[in-house]
Amino acid sequence: MSAGFLTAGELLRGGPAGLPHAVERALWHLGFSDVRMIDGAGDHGADLLAVRDREQWIFQCKWKASGRVDRVGVDDLERARARYRADKSVLVTNTDINQAAAERRQALKGVGIDIALWHGATLAEIGRVMPDTVHSPYALRPYQIQAAEALILDLERRGTALLELATGLGKTVIGGEVIRRHLAADPNARILVVAHMRELVAQLEKAIWRHIPKAVSTRLLTGDSKPCGLDGVVVGTVESVLAQVRHNGYRPDLIMIDETHHVAETGRFAELLDLCPSARQFGVTATPWRGDKFDITARFGEPSFKMGIAEGMAAGYLAAVDYRIYVDNIDWDVVRSVSSHGYSIKDLNRSLFLPQRDEEIVEHFRDAWRSTPDPRAIVFCQTKNHAEHIARLLSASDSAWANASYLHSGLAPLRRQILLNEFRLGRVPVITCVDVFNEGVDVPDVNLIAFLRVTHSRRIFVQQLGRGLRLSPGKDALRVLDFVTDIRRVAATLDLRRTLEAEEAEHLELHSSHASRIEFSDKTIGTLMDHWIRDAADLETSSDEVQLQFPDTQGIQ
Repeated sequence: MSAGFLTAGELLRGGPAGLPHAVERALWHLGFSDVRMIDGAGDHGADLLAVRDREQWIFQCKWKASGRVDRVGVDDLERARARYRADKSVLVTNTDINQAAAERRQALKGVGIDIALWHGATLAEIGRVMPDTVHSPYALRPYQIQAAEALILDLERRGTALLELATGLGKTVIGGEVIRRHLAADPNARILVVAHMRELVAQLEKAIWRHIPKAVSTRLLTGDSKPCGLDGVVVGTVESVLAQVRHNGYRPDLIMIDETHHVAETGRFAELLDLCPSARQFGVTATPWRGDKFDITARFGEPSFKMGIAEGMAAGYLAAVDYRIYVDNIDWDVVRSVSSHGYSIKDLNRSLFLPQRDEEIVEHFRDAWRSTPDPRAIVFCQTKNHAEHIARLLSASDSAWANASYLHSGLAPLRRQILLNEFRLGRVPVITCVDVFNEGVDVPDVNLIAFLRVTHSRRIFVQQLGRGLRLSPGKDALRVLDFVTDIRRVAATLDLRRTLEAEEAEHLELHSSHASRIEFSDKTIGTLMDHWIRDAADLETSSDEVQLQFPDTQGIQ
């Protein structure tokens, strides 16, 4: 079976943007990992970065409507090879190279610089011989098979289904399995995968490639990408998909909504689903809670399958955590008086948590770094300026952090992709950020997380913690440093600890080496905090203005 997306006709129709997109998909079939598109202004002559066998590969793609690629393409790639410290470099074109380019390649080879060439005929042959599906070193876990079957059963029975699965447990893997089985039953089915933002959609398309045969086309539909057809699997932003449904009559057979907590009672997602009543519809999310309290089960029905963080950790499907809550900055005079004065949460946070010095945070971080094997760290900060400040502070504080970098939504997409690639390779050991890692970023090698930001959102807390919970070879546990500055965060971590203790008690066969630990830097203070907020109903999700009632604090010295 040939891969249609690598045929001469399909590459010609795809245009300049279609060639690197097709090569990107092919690289997954060829066993590459961490494949990243970096095509754009400032790419220094590279269109794709990819890793295989711990080697950095770079690819320069030159699309031609006719004619051949000249030596400029070879020179661009040679500059990129030095810029990205690449181990291997490949020039890709849908046609071929001319004599001058061939002579330049030969001259570089004579001085030890080997630039590989994938021309049109090479790509067609790659498409013919490469595996029909992307190889995965992991088989589906038993709960993932169970979840996929439960989703399919509900889709057949009621037309809707819902998956609630903690970050790191493979909700996209399960969604991809549902799509794979649907296509196996109906190869001509129209599949739609939709999400709320462009970056997430691009990542979802790549994830879907791992589940479908190479003969099935995928189409990226966003404000920047308008495919020539809508057959196969369409992966798009809700706004772009809605336009096709409203005005061009596009009607999929199966719809998957990623990050389903973005579906409200009304709005764009609701309109899309209402306009496609004959399609089977399912949602996947790690965090089903919404700020407006809308219950997504009203749209999708009760969860077909669910597994939370604590259950996943206790069963050994997520990394164990060594979670340290730093409460050394608590003003206990406030604790003694809070019941009688009736503080709101906003006032309580302002009064209860004393400012922490950056230097103290750095020293705690250094201790954790040195006791973590092969450390790879994410530091969640309060603002973009704060992330930049902490990155500079870390890089100046220890030679091991010399390449610490900040990553936030203010950076150009190209810069973000390059940084994530460097992070995966270990060339950047620490990344400070604000919001980039909340959704849709897969970084299984992370084994150290520090929370420096104020957040009382249960959803954001779970998403950020989940960035480090994925299992990875050689990773024994996730270290977490939480420099807490919100009483709701204390409540959230205490609730997680109680749930985890209960789950681990039910998994007696669990090896002790996998057991998690959530504790306070001062155990006496931790015990008092646990007692103090145990009776504060729904504290974890309370708003800033809620007035709290706490137990009598007599006896706190």
